[in-house]
Amino acid sequence: MDVPGDAAEPQAPFDWTGAEARRRADAGLVRTLRPRPAEAEALDLAGNDYLGLTRHPDVTGAAAGAARRWGAGATGSRLVTGSTELHATLERELAAFCGFEAALVFSSGYAANLAALTALTARGSLVVSDAGNHASIVDGCRLSRADTEVVPHADPDAVRKTLAAHPGRRALVVSDSVFSVDGDAAPLAALAAACRSHGAALVVDDAHGLGVLGEGGRGAPHAAGLAGAPDVVATATLSKSLGSQGGAVLGPARVVDHLVNAARTFIFDTGLAPAAAGAALASLRLLRGRPELADRVRAVAAALHGRLTAAGLSAVRPDAAVVSVRAPSAAEAVRWAADCRAEGLAVGCFRPPSVPDGVSRLRLTARADLTEEQIAWAVATVVRTAPPTAAHLG
Repeated sequence: MDVPGDAAEPQAPFDWTGAEARRRADAGLVRTLRPRPAEAEALDLAGNDYLGLTRHPDVTGAAAGAARRWGAGATGSRLVTGSTELHATLERELAAFCGFEAALVFSSGYAANLAALTALTARGSLVVSDAGNHASIVDGCRLSRADTEVVPHADPDAVRKTLAAHPGRRALVVSDSVFSVDGDAAPLAALAAACRSHGAALVVDDAHGLGVLGEGGRGAPHAAGLAGAPDVVATATLSKSLGSQGGAVLGPARVVDHLVNAARTFIFDTGLAPAAAGAALASLRLLRGRPELADRVRAVAAALHGRLTAAGLSAVRPDAAVVSVRAPSAAEAVRWAADCRAEGLAVGCFRPPSVPDGVSRLRLTARADLTEEQIAWAVATVVRTAPPTAAHLG
């Protein structure tokens, strides 16, 4: 018989976090915040400022001007007081530039993906998702309450077979346009063909394609001839090539109208701050006037890849601006990135669970504003600090 008072003392509610912290430390997976100073102490090949616009005087000036005119914040959700003329202008010009009928701006690219996947599906519908998709897509699939089938990476035949196994169901296929881990591009034309053979919609997350791929940086859907198609929706971020903050969904006007009325991350979220909208609009106009920026960032990525592989490292050929270099282990990837930083070079470090194949990597991001001297020095630094076992990893 249980006697009152004999039961073990209950643990404090968050004692379990200590065990989780020890588990992460034992696996070499501890993540830490490193606040950076306003003035860069290292050459940045870790961020996503692909076109080098985040500090452009036109962009920072537009951000400051928008804050002075419209205020520091949007003051409310887009459906209440959070929509300004600035947001509407950004949406019109972004849609026109990328070749879509309409666009809707969100507070982040993450929120844009959640909106598209939850508002364009329903319980009982089918979502087919690439195994390499970004976490925001994974979370959108989970929140959608649709039945989700995860298919092998960049495999249109697997998509076609999955759709064929569910005839007559409302279906949506979702894929990154450029995958953030290895920087490889999805076969969008083949995916669209697979969708059309079974009446499915295609949603493309173009976070790493906008500003880099397509004519003048108009994005991967534009490059694939899919921009403006009635069965294609694209999502994008304003925080990479456009050097600002926020996200967007682009597609047919009726889809955008539906999101205004059904997407919870639009209806219940405070609108994008005017400064961010103004900065993104200024970047978009700079890109429109300087289409060579997209060519330049791809050329820098190709140069980084070519020189790293020539030095014996295993780097994945980039389709856009991301250059992935394989590391022997998670611990060695962390040490390698730390050694690069100690030399004055900031690079990304991707480890499980962020990498779907379990292979740790350094991740270098090309920038259109890098000089030849900076490219050569960055490559020399990565090679000089590489673990001995990093050469020619499979």
